[in-house]
Amino acid sequence: MSAADGRPADAGEPEDRPPRPSGLMDLLGVAAVLLDAEGRIVLWSPQAEDLYGYTADEALGQYAAPLLVHEEHWDLVMKKFADVMETGQSWGGSFPVRHKDGTARLVELRNMRLLDDRGDFYALGLATDSPTLREVERDVALSTRLIAQSPIGVAILDTDLRYVAVNPALERMHGIPAKDHLGRHYREIMTSAKFAVPEAAMQQVLETGTPLVDHSTIVGRTPADPDHKHAWSISLYRLEDPQGRVLGVADLVVDVTDRYQAAVEAAEARRRLALIADGSARIGTTLEVGQTARELTEVTVPELADVVTVDVLDSVLDEHRPARGDGPAVFRALAVRAAYPTEAALAADPPGEIAAYDSDRLATQCVRTGRPILISHADDSDLARIARDDHAASLLARAGVHSYMLAPLIARGHILGFLGLSRARNPLPFDEDDLALAGELASRAAVCIDNARSHQSVRNAAETLQRSLLPDHPPHLPGLRIASRYRPALATYEIGGDWYDVLPLNDDKTALVVGDVMGSGIDAAATMGRLRTATSAFADLDLDPAQVLQHLDKITSGLEHYIATCVYAVYDPHRAECHIATAGHLPPALVRRGKRPELLDLPTGTPLGVGGVPFETTTFGLGPGDKLVLYTDGLVETRHHPIDERLETLRQLLDAPDRSLEETCDRLLRELRRPDDPDDVALLIARTQPFPPGS
Repeated sequence: MSAADGRPADAGEPEDRPPRPSGLMDLLGVAAVLLDAEGRIVLWSPQAEDLYGYTADEALGQYAAPLLVHEEHWDLVMKKFADVMETGQSWGGSFPVRHKDGTARLVELRNMRLLDDRGDFYALGLATDSPTLREVERDVALSTRLIAQSPIGVAILDTDLRYVAVNPALERMHGIPAKDHLGRHYREIMTSAKFAVPEAAMQQVLETGTPLVDHSTIVGRTPADPDHKHAWSISLYRLEDPQGRVLGVADLVVDVTDRYQAAVEAAEARRRLALIADGSARIGTTLEVGQTARELTEVTVPELADVVTVDVLDSVLDEHRPARGDGPAVFRALAVRAAYPTEAALAADPPGEIAAYDSDRLATQCVRTGRPILISHADDSDLARIARDDHAASLLARAGVHSYMLAPLIARGHILGFLGLSRARNPLPFDEDDLALAGELASRAAVCIDNARSHQSVRNAAETLQRSLLPDHPPHLPGLRIASRYRPALATYEIGGDWYDVLPLNDDKTALVVGDVMGSGIDAAATMGRLRTATSAFADLDLDPAQVLQHLDKITSGLEHYIATCVYAVYDPHRAECHIATAGHLPPALVRRGKRPELLDLPTGTPLGVGGVPFETTTFGLGPGDKLVLYTDGLVETRHHPIDERLETLRQLLDAPDRSLEETCDRLLRELRRPDDPDDVALLIARTQPFPPGS
């Protein structure tokens, strides 16, 4: 068929260009010789000249037998010629003929009697080189048998992509008889949209002649096996005759389902390993229970599930609530994450809430048995056992949840809770490999959650101790207004030893103290408490600040493995003077009314606990409205910035004369602190006011 109008190329009106010869006839070079009734040559084709060596001038008019047959075969040839002319029966076979050069050449002969319009008989001899014919026959037989018996599907399509031939293998692959292919277009058989790709590739091969080997892999189902997916690799070749005329395209189809499945499984294995590696890196970055649970959901959504929940037994987080051996299980939700907005997320308990699940619920069974649960295909009865109540079950149903898994959170032999995973938009059901992967991630997260829970307990104890040791401000301080803040470290669960104190003294004086015990944990908090108690005792003796630090240095030297920094100041409202001494502490900031904030240039001194180094007291005046800012290093020190740069930032933030003391405290913490800061902070700001009040 022609590509333009769908008609055969040799149908209808003749084309302008001369018709091209058949490739096969040209390859065989069939010679034609016509003899009259006497055996003389009367017609001689150009192919006869090629086959026998004689030109037409040399052959015409000659008796054929003496010219073309060796003498020993004359009798046989004469007899065969007479039989053909007498009976009209054709004769054929292989026969040695004499070439012009005197050699014998084996040819394949066909002889037949012809009758013209005058009633005269002639003998027509058609011949071709016998070895060439045998070679063509072998090639055709081999090609036919190979294509017929090959497990590779083979189709021949014409230039309009209509089936010309289909071998049995492709017939079986398609599940469509070969006869139903013939004459039909490629897309009439391969109707799925995905086959538009190989159709376009066939057009490309027809146009360019460049083969496309293993061009594409198509995955789908056919009538031959509608219940299972298969994968086929497609290769395309343009077919041409010896003169280069395009005949069509050969479509070779190989069933590569096993190879495709192996590649899919290998890719899935790599994905699972990558997910485990990702979980190892991203889960447990902090010692905070809720953050660890959120990290677990971030790793698993959407790579493994559409919706993920993390819940722990309430007794795990609240030691005052013993675990129940039977009846409902009480859980506290830690995290919920969905790959997209869905009612399935609304069916989960919001983080922080406590909920009881009856004994027949899957969550309760999971934590009671410590075994994972897999529901590949969830129906309404399964959803009722997954959800906490009927309303939650209806939300799951409306969201299209069709597959569900539960993996227990187990650490050091103790069951902490469960990891719940759902699929709704993802059409694939969970399988055993998914369950194993969820179990691996849950196991890693459980250890991190257990570590965080343990550290949370220690932190709570230390923070409770430390806060109990920090003072409340006296309601009235002569000539002073006070604001203070304490912030524990945000990046770890170890509480430090930072403290501040405000101590009323005799003669309307006030002592202002900020200190930092190096180290963390309950021991550091306890040491801080001892130093604070000692500071209060020495302050009552009305000692010079340097003397107070000297006594504290002796006490700290007796505390094994601990040193501390401290700044001790005494404000005298009657003299409007401040007496101050430091022990290895960062410089306080002074904000005078109408002037830029400054960092006090004081003798630094050595930290408490070093021993043997005297401290110095510095005295300076304070006017009404002046502010003195005392702080610990957790406010300004970071791992990423020079300390001078941070102190300059502190000075700039204090340059806001209209802010109240409380606003100033909040601003400093907001601008200078980061969520991952590893140190706690004590901050104390004192502002002078007229004394006595009203003066």
